[in-house]
Amino acid sequence: MRQLNRKLLRDLLHMKGQMLAVTAVVACGIAMFVSMSNVKYSLEMTRADYYSRFRFADLFVQLKRAPEFTLEAVRRIPGVAIVAPRIVTNVTLDVPGLDEPATAQLVSLPDRGEPALNGVFIAEGRMLDPSRPEEVIVSKPFMKANRLKPGDHIGAVINGRWKRLLIVGVGLSPEYIYEVQPGAFFPDNRRFGVFWMSHKALASALDMTGAFNDLSLTLTHGASEKEVIRQLDRMFSRYGSLGAYGRDQQLSNRFIGDEIRILGMEITVLPTIFLAVAVFLLNIVLQRLVSTQREQIAVLKANGYDDEAVGLHVLGFALAPTVAGVLLGTGLGAWLGSALLRLYGDVYNFPRLLYVFRMENALGAVLLSFGAAVGGALAAARRAVKLPPAEAMRPESPPVYRPGLFDKSPIAHKLSTPVRIILRNIERHPFKSALSVTMISLAVAILVAGRYTFDSVERMSEVEFGSRHREDVTVIFNDAMPPSVANSFASMKGVLEAEYYREEPVKLTNGYRSRRQTLKGLQKTDGLQRLIDSHDRPQHLPHQGLLLTTTLADLLGVKPGDVLHVDFLQGARRSVEVPVAGTIDEILGMSAYLRLDELNRLAGDGGALSAGVLKIDASKSAQLNDRFKHTPGVAGIMMLQALKKSFSEMIAKSMNTSTFILTSFACVLAFAMIYNGARITLSERARELSSLRVLGMTKREIAVILLGEQAVFCIAAIPLGFLFGIILSTLLAKALSSELYRLPLVFTPANFLFAFTVMVTVAVVTGALVGRKIVKLDLIAVLKTRE
Repeated sequence: MRQLNRKLLRDLLHMKGQMLAVTAVVACGIAMFVSMSNVKYSLEMTRADYYSRFRFADLFVQLKRAPEFTLEAVRRIPGVAIVAPRIVTNVTLDVPGLDEPATAQLVSLPDRGEPALNGVFIAEGRMLDPSRPEEVIVSKPFMKANRLKPGDHIGAVINGRWKRLLIVGVGLSPEYIYEVQPGAFFPDNRRFGVFWMSHKALASALDMTGAFNDLSLTLTHGASEKEVIRQLDRMFSRYGSLGAYGRDQQLSNRFIGDEIRILGMEITVLPTIFLAVAVFLLNIVLQRLVSTQREQIAVLKANGYDDEAVGLHVLGFALAPTVAGVLLGTGLGAWLGSALLRLYGDVYNFPRLLYVFRMENALGAVLLSFGAAVGGALAAARRAVKLPPAEAMRPESPPVYRPGLFDKSPIAHKLSTPVRIILRNIERHPFKSALSVTMISLAVAILVAGRYTFDSVERMSEVEFGSRHREDVTVIFNDAMPPSVANSFASMKGVLEAEYYREEPVKLTNGYRSRRQTLKGLQKTDGLQRLIDSHDRPQHLPHQGLLLTTTLADLLGVKPGDVLHVDFLQGARRSVEVPVAGTIDEILGMSAYLRLDELNRLAGDGGALSAGVLKIDASKSAQLNDRFKHTPGVAGIMMLQALKKSFSEMIAKSMNTSTFILTSFACVLAFAMIYNGARITLSERARELSSLRVLGMTKREIAVILLGEQAVFCIAAIPLGFLFGIILSTLLAKALSSELYRLPLVFTPANFLFAFTVMVTVAVVTGALVGRKIVKLDLIAVLKTRE
């Protein structure tokens, strides 16, 4: 076997270019599998560790106000393990160095000891001193964005009274891994943060002594979450409960959960493409190897090497680049996974990131790659094993060529000789040509799909911050205000336009399907806030009935014309039947809309408003901002341009990174296919091309014959790759969409131009490398070779 090993090493060195190309493709596929698998597992472990160490709750309840004596009844509910009451409210802030008003969510902490649930990690500073009511702990993202430190002061309007708060610590909580302002989807860490305050101080400020408005619970093992939620809803309905819900509906947990789900899908799709290409490359390389080494195989068998030894020898040509690809890809995947996890750490707030390199992932990579190697080498190894020594000593019978469809066409004789040779050869090997085009098109598809996510998020930004929202400021009220009070914002100096809307928590029911949802009543849909679907088309509210997002309608199993049972969860708690008038395909969230006057009628009150949207005079913004900071009754302020900037910065970082990675790997894939195709064609037709040189053809004409075939493949692969890219992007859009957001299908000319430019660049570079081989072609040595 030592002689076979020496032969294997010698042949591998002779074919080093092709073997390196296969190694690179395998390495890319394994790197993607290892990195994404490790990142997915690391995120899961980081989240589980965080939830466990800081006692993240299983159930949550928000309500208006409930007396503390009700807690004993909650503890007696079967399945309830730990009950943690607290006070939560939103307030307006005056932050040093920030012209606009900011918003804080104040959360109470026990006066003694740590909270039983939803603990706080102190990243810097110390815990609260209950004897000092002005002390607060502030969330780390807010501190970092505003360049604050323990010892700094912040002004806040709490229950209509101005307070000067002292920052004593920097904290994080598992409840706010993804920290966004209530009512928003995108973080604005400069203008929204979470503040923790002693229970006694916050209860005193809000006149909530002996009461609570927020409840967290954990369940015993095997407890029925559905039954506990049912009893909690029954118990707290009289106290303005908006309905209990589990972790699966907690906003922060849903965002990180969706991210982990997306990673799981990417693990399946992208590595599969690369390993499929590796199988194809190995197959055509080894099939060609067996053809050119027929005599050597015959000699090996004649000298006593059995079929098993010959088969393993051929398999060694596949295993060598595969082993190298596994080693390189595993190392690259480990490094890339660590870098990607740090990128997730910039978006999601963890006290520590646990990067775990799982040996199971490495083993899975080995199995996948060796499966690809065996799959690619199997046909060639079987062919070598079945080849009788006597037959192998003779050259292969030359193929019988007959005029094909191209030769019979009227345009054949009008083309130059090199072009006729190219087209005739493609016609004579249709299956091989089709596979080559398909494999190259997969690289184009990856480029298109990689840019699609970027374009999709750009469209999301354009729709949300351009077409749908035209306001400058959204003012959210602490409690629903009568129109006469709320409309006072329109009279402020510097306010150019003002609109208002009402939101009412309800339970929508259709048969056995139900959903807790917010009904949003709008004054109009062609002003500052508009109804825009995912295709950027304006929609209008019906005169009567509900307009549901398509996702919500599908979840409830309703269509236009059906009737929903609506239970109001606040106020008079009325129950009404409301028809579904239509649906709208929105990008973000799930919503139920109707006219403001219709919502007021259904609620059975004189009308109330939850928030206002304002268009302001830029020259008066400083005065307005100062007034907003000190206005009582305001729970939060959202600045549209600030949200857009924060969203763009967050998306740009992650999307640029993912696009760069996918582009790099797609270039490797394209290069490997084009280079291997050209090298194999050169080895198969070296004698033919040398003969043509002797007969008078120039090096340029020979290069056209060799590289022209690959050029035809590339030209054919680009539109096919565009089609595959659209299909892959469509599948990704469906797979990655959730209740929180839907990726719109957007394919811009820039996307296809980008993929086209990358492919042409790779083809030109590859052609230049192979062209050097043609220049150095030894005519005499090639013509002496007997095929």
